[in-house]
Amino acid sequence: MTRPRRNTRPRDALGRPLPYGSAGVTGPPEGVVRSGAESLAEAQRLLDAGRPFHAHEVLEDAWKSGPAAERELWRGLAQLAVGITHAARGNAAGAARLIGRGAANVAAHRAVAPRDLPVDDLLAWCATAVDVIGRGVPVALEPPRLVPA
Repeated sequence: MTRPRRNTRPRDALGRPLPYGSAGVTGPPEGVVRSGAESLAEAQRLLDAGRPFHAHEVLEDAWKSGPAAERELWRGLAQLAVGITHAARGNAAGAARLIGRGAANVAAHRAVAPRDLPVDDLLAWCATAVDVIGRGVPVALEPPRLVPA
């Protein structure tokens, strides 16, 4: 089964649509099946570059193509990236909600963290992020660590 083609409209670094003909930011290629380690490394690179929307796309590809036992983990990681995107766009309520959902999906893998994912550190990051967002101050979240620095 092939995925529908993503919208070809140009987008900015946070995934917001730009007018046709604008110079947008190129996102990662869609539908790429990467190893878990490659997905984490690419998502981390994009998060560190301030492109959480594009990190979400990489994590979503892993969610859709990964092993069934890990799908909720990848879904949770994708939700964290979308939460960071919402925070950067100024949508505090959406950011807190998605980071909370992502944390719940990641927490389910606390006992056995695939790929040496630092689950406890991610959950601590989520709690801090939701707290900061809840204060109502505009926030640019420091990205979580998916892989060692």
